[in-house]
Amino acid sequence: MPTTVDREVSATRATKTPLNRSQITGFWGAWAGWTLDGMDSFIYALVLAPALTELLPRSGYEATPANVGLAGSILFALFLVGWGLSFIWGPLADRFGRTKVLAATIFTFAIFTGLAATAHTVWELGIYRFLAGVGIGGEWALAGTYVAEAWPEDRRKMGAGYLQTGYYAGFFLAAALNYTIGATFGWRAMFLVGLFPVVVSIMVLLRVKETDKWERAETVHPHVRHESSLKTIFNAQYRKRTIVAAVLLTVAIIGLWAGAVYEPSAVVQLATKAGMDKHDAARMASIATGLLSIGTIIGCLALPPMAEKIGRRKTLAVYFVGMAASIALAFGWAFYLPNGLVPFIALLVVLGFFGGNFALFSLWLPEQFETRVRATAFAFCTSIGRFFGAIVNFGIGAMVLHMKTLGVPIAITAVAFLIGLAVIPLAPETKGQELPN
Repeated sequence: MPTTVDREVSATRATKTPLNRSQITGFWGAWAGWTLDGMDSFIYALVLAPALTELLPRSGYEATPANVGLAGSILFALFLVGWGLSFIWGPLADRFGRTKVLAATIFTFAIFTGLAATAHTVWELGIYRFLAGVGIGGEWALAGTYVAEAWPEDRRKMGAGYLQTGYYAGFFLAAALNYTIGATFGWRAMFLVGLFPVVVSIMVLLRVKETDKWERAETVHPHVRHESSLKTIFNAQYRKRTIVAAVLLTVAIIGLWAGAVYEPSAVVQLATKAGMDKHDAARMASIATGLLSIGTIIGCLALPPMAEKIGRRKTLAVYFVGMAASIALAFGWAFYLPNGLVPFIALLVVLGFFGGNFALFSLWLPEQFETRVRATAFAFCTSIGRFFGAIVNFGIGAMVLHMKTLGVPIAITAVAFLIGLAVIPLAPETKGQELPN
């Protein structure tokens, strides 16, 4: 029979600290930015084929499937390099605050996404995507840092899961827009829609209060204000966890982006093989992307309770195993079946669920670094993997060109998760620990 103390403890655990107006507004600002970030990122994957089919001849190249695939890989690699350079936003946020710099990242990726609609050559499109990538890459780090610092301790873990759903809600939104606007008005209209985040950036800048943790850190440690936060995350205290976190994020980026970015092209090929015309195949790719997004959103929401129950490291291991298996089966098996469209899409839902592993980093990274370098560490660890992702993407493009197939090169990326499983034990377990000041 439960005692009075047991009942009081249970009641305490069941009652969550209420969020104030600033915390709610700030979360929705960060979530909306992250949603539109995801939408912007995936627009490129959805309009890749029609955009390059139009722009390659204007750039002096024949629009063959092989050239479209190679040019797509090169442009996506440039986008990832821009995303990798986004680590510059972290030190700025540790120096000037989270909200102003968060607004600047949103403004940057929105403007250059809109300008992509004006591209007349492949190279112009590549430049705009590179600059949009610089803005896009910083949004996650600053949004994740903001929510971790602004939300109460008993809510911030689930807040990380809620925040991460935004990116994949953006995938769903991009798919819906492609199904309607893209299918009707073409790829340029899709990029123009990317201008909408400018409104969000203004709202973030004007309405969201700076986090108390950052303001306290500025008061308590004024002498470190001008020290290099990038140098600090590689001192004796943080060096190992910075490197390990960067490696784990590299693994996640290689795997998820290899699967997700090429998913629409794979679905179009399978749908065409099943007898659909070009228009219906494109819409089937949008439907498949929507299902992938729903699976990922569920994975993001399932992750924080699991991480609280079995710990951060074991949770990431479960998700990495799931990602390796689903990528290998989807692209290495279902893609080559005579009637592979349905099993491929079914496996995409599974792939999407385990793609929710990114929610763990939104929860885990802030727990590993103190406030004065948190944004820098988050931005660096989430950005460095994009450079390696760019290299892998070049390799995938070359393999697709050489092997004349999309499936096997993508399936091979599942090996990255095996490397990740070997690295996970080196990361610190922070289950049950409060966010450090």
